[in-house]
Amino acid sequence: MTAPGETDLDEMLATLAVERRPGVFTYVAVAVPTPGLLAAANAMVDEGELTTLVVPVEAAQRAGLPATVEMAWLTLQVQSSLEAVGLTAAVSARLAARGIACNVLAGYHHDHVLVPLGRVDDAIDALTADLPDGELPPAELLDDEPGGRAG
Repeated sequence: MTAPGETDLDEMLATLAVERRPGVFTYVAVAVPTPGLLAAANAMVDEGELTTLVVPVEAAQRAGLPATVEMAWLTLQVQSSLEAVGLTAAVSARLAARGIACNVLAGYHHDHVLVPLGRVDDAIDALTADLPDGELPPAELLDDEPGGRAG
């Protein structure tokens, strides 16, 4: 069985649009998530010893947890297949080229990128702008990368 969505990297990048989710988000790590934190969570990763949640800053503050980072949530508006190769690497390479940190979450239909709040406009520009003359297209940057969604 094949996962739905686009697998051609060049096609994904050519049609890539970015949508910003309203709000400001932070990461929190807790041993046992409270019902309130779970209800507020936009993403959750069970890491064994702790559970990481991506929550609005206000939810972390209400729970008495520090907002150690303030992030903007960007959704890549291309339905990439779970079997697609290179999109995560291409997106992170474009952001890295501009010195923008990113944290990527893969959903069933879309990939999501959390970037520092103060760099959100730069990040959107980096992801949606045409590449400048002389800059390698992302597919060429990835020729030596291993396979896989993050590859």
